[in-house]
Amino acid sequence: MLRPVATRRVVLALVACALAGCGDSGPSDEQQIRATLAEFQRATAERDYQALCDDVFAPKLIETVKQIGLPCEVALQKGFEGVRDPRLTVGAIAIHDDQATAQVRSSASGEAPSEDTVDLVRVNGSWRIASLGGGGAAAGGAEATPAP
Repeated sequence: MLRPVATRRVVLALVACALAGCGDSGPSDEQQIRATLAEFQRATAERDYQALCDDVFAPKLIETVKQIGLPCEVALQKGFEGVRDPRLTVGAIAIHDDQATAQVRSSASGEAPSEDTVDLVRVNGSWRIASLGGGGAAAGGAEATPAP
């Protein structure tokens, strides 16, 4: 049987662990958003359009892309056709419940750099890109202009 002193130590250790964040449930929203944007850059650079459509873009953005009459992957293939060596630098991130915005600087070989806002939404617990180039999700819409 545990002695009262040993029990008190265990309780104090558990309280200290809880205050210090022991057993944290995983990466923060900001870390998840940065990971989504890193995956966007990777998939764009590697022309992995399936990953963009399945894992990176929000369903509403995919529906907007499909409105041009092509499957998501085909539309992205055509949209990113001339993009070479895309790069994305993530700046400030603002999170409001299940919506977020990320300030990004995007560039590609032979193209002028661009400062943009990427809108993201939480879909089934993970962050997805709702629009590229600003204002869509926060304003209640979605833009389908890919900007690597």
